[in-house]
Amino acid sequence: MICLSVFAQNKHKKRIHVLIVDGYSNHDWQQTTKIATHILGKAGLFTVSESTAPCNPDDSAAWAAWEPDFKKYDVVIQNTNNIQNPKLKWPRRVQLELEDYVKNGGGLYVLDSANNAYSDWDGYNQMIGLGWRPKTYGYALTVDSLGHIDSIPPGQGQGTYHNDRSNLRIQVLNDHPINKGYPKQWLTPDMELYRFARGPAKNLIVLSCAKDPLTGINWPVEWIVKYGKGNVYVSSMGHLWKGDTYPLGYRCVGFQTTMIRATEWLGSGKVTYPVPSNFPTSAAVSVVNESN
Repeated sequence: MICLSVFAQNKHKKRIHVLIVDGYSNHDWQQTTKIATHILGKAGLFTVSESTAPCNPDDSAAWAAWEPDFKKYDVVIQNTNNIQNPKLKWPRRVQLELEDYVKNGGGLYVLDSANNAYSDWDGYNQMIGLGWRPKTYGYALTVDSLGHIDSIPPGQGQGTYHNDRSNLRIQVLNDHPINKGYPKQWLTPDMELYRFARGPAKNLIVLSCAKDPLTGINWPVEWIVKYGKGNVYVSSMGHLWKGDTYPLGYRCVGFQTTMIRATEWLGSGKVTYPVPSNFPTSAAVSVVNESN
């Protein structure tokens, strides 16, 4: 378990202000927000707030009243997904406010389910770099045995899909403050690996990949995107489906450590949160034993 002394060491530091935007998804967004808040709370680095969007696309009054004030926060965590109901989308004014927020230096954390969202929002596609998109849209990236990135153009390959959830070995590709001190490979449980995540793939650095157990292809797992003066972190780790309760993927020490460190980096430009002694190895998973 992540040592409580970390919280004690950090409790007097200036807090990073985080806003989780939620309200609808084909995943369990309520529990996702709850667990993300719990994970970040253990670090002693953050104050976490929520802004819950309306869930009825026809409730014009509720949408007019919904005004998340991104500028008040250092990091925005995106936890909405309209893949099953494309009519559910942020008002254009809120879309532009998020784009301006990131362009002007804000940090955006895109959760696993959230990179499935808003395929018709060009700014969002640019910000996330790669997402759950059809075969005709954007480039897909693969990683060869030497760690080099290859691209698959629009129309080739397939649209995005994923493997069955399984234990996968994360391979660190690029040194970055988020993964500094990590083993080069570490095992995470119960993960969905995105095959053919697609998008503009501009200003993008792949931080890690994992090998597809079916085809042997290495697909990106985490990446960061530079968007204006701001930064975006995207990961396919952390799947929380309806009916799950604090699943192993979220209890993974590697996932929790990465969520904390990525959020700290997005909000401050540096990482002070330590790599715990029980971080996973290339041979063994490591999960926290607690209720959320």
